Amino acid sequence: MVHVVVHNAVSADGRVAGFDADVGLHYEIAAGFNADVHLAGSETILAANLDADDALEGGLQPPDDDPHDERALLAVVDSRGRVRSWSALRQAPHWRDRMVALCSHATPSAYLEHLAARHVDRVVAGAQHVDLGEALATLERTYGARRVLVDSGGTLNGALFRAGLVDEVSLLVHPRLVGGPQNASMFRPGQPTDGVALRLTAVEQRAGDIVWLRYDVDPEARRRAGS
Repeated sequence: MVHVVVHNAVSADGRVAGFDADVGLHYEIAAGFNADVHLAGSETILAANLDADDALEGGLQPPDDDPHDERALLAVVDSRGRVRSWSALRQAPHWRDRMVALCSHATPSAYLEHLAARHVDRVVAGAQHVDLGEALATLERTYGARRVLVDSGGTLNGALFRAGLVDEVSLLVHPRLVGGPQNASMFRPGQPTDGVALRLTAVEQRAGDIVWLRYDVDPEARRRAGS
């Protein structure tokens, strides 16, 4: 079974924007999870404002599958086919050279061709939207994923929680109150929900009055959400 960890830097009121997050600490802790796959949503990738591959000449070369490369595989949920910055993503030091787009059967065929031309793997799961459970099962079966670290915003987090797929939550709580709209939260329910029950497993104070909280998701809550 895939173990899924949602890891976010948040303000004291649970927002993921509107404050200066300690990015170095965020990725230091993320690396400590030794995840096989880093899972991100298209909105998170687009927010980084990376250069688009369409503006590059020559496209991408086939990935270098170094068997000794212990970095995580990047998988991006993108049923609408919006991410076109794979060259820039592959230049980042955090991930392996091989990358995966998680698509649905409604993803435009032109985008699937875009991925193929750039040697980006794809997993097609779900009708209109990506079936996250099926996609995770494919990542486990095809790429050997045992531990998946989710570094994304409230939309993808909420979808994973609603599907009962999250095992653990890691929060770096920054000493800042931000306020603002609910959609800036690290968890967007989407549909009416009774919330997600968590069990605190660790508390650690870090520099700058940042507190690292770790929770397990209540197994019964996961079972009910996934049924």
